[in-house]
Amino acid sequence: MSVDLVGFLGVVLLAYVVPGPDFLVVLRSATEHPTKGRAAALGAQSGLCVHMLAAAVGLSVVAARSPVIYDAIRLGGAGYLVYLGVRAVLAARRTARPRGAQRQAIAPVVAEGGGSGSRWRSGFRQGLLTNVLNPKAALFFLSVLPQFVHGGGSPARQIFLLGILDVLIGVAYWFGLVAVAARLRALLARPAIRHRWELTTGWLFIAVGVGVAVAA
Repeated sequence: MSVDLVGFLGVVLLAYVVPGPDFLVVLRSATEHPTKGRAAALGAQSGLCVHMLAAAVGLSVVAARSPVIYDAIRLGGAGYLVYLGVRAVLAARRTARPRGAQRQAIAPVVAEGGGSGSRWRSGFRQGLLTNVLNPKAALFFLSVLPQFVHGGGSPARQIFLLGILDVLIGVAYWFGLVAVAARLRALLARPAIRHRWELTTGWLFIAVGVGVAVAA
């Protein structure tokens, strides 16, 4: 495969390191439970696979060239981020109870999300929808990846292989983030800290969602 792998890896790693909607979803899910964090990570990377396949069949080109379709996806993604933020803010309000009630609420807060199956489905769904409804992820496959493809081979095949490499790098990065974030769970078992965390992440989701909505 004749591609600029060094340049590609640099761009991909920078894209993952800079916090965005996927980062917020995976981080918050991981602090609820490692299983939910890993599910959110796999959901986000599955969303990338959707964009990659859409680019392969030309759907992303249509969306990128049609302002109506692009704006619909963008506003849908923004609305979903705001929805996640409102849920987090409401969760913070639920934890703002008298101290006596907070002591009884510690275990339910840490165990939020039900069983492992429920946590997995919730995390995967949040990661998938956040990524699929992010048109910038689709544009990455249309505008960024082709810059690293060289002549001498099938461009479609090279883009596909680069996309798979991107997805695998992302899985490793997100799983590392989940391992780090999971260590915060003991700290977040304290109601006062949990309250601040829910408020902070909730308003961050809302701010990012509003930013996506008003972006040109």
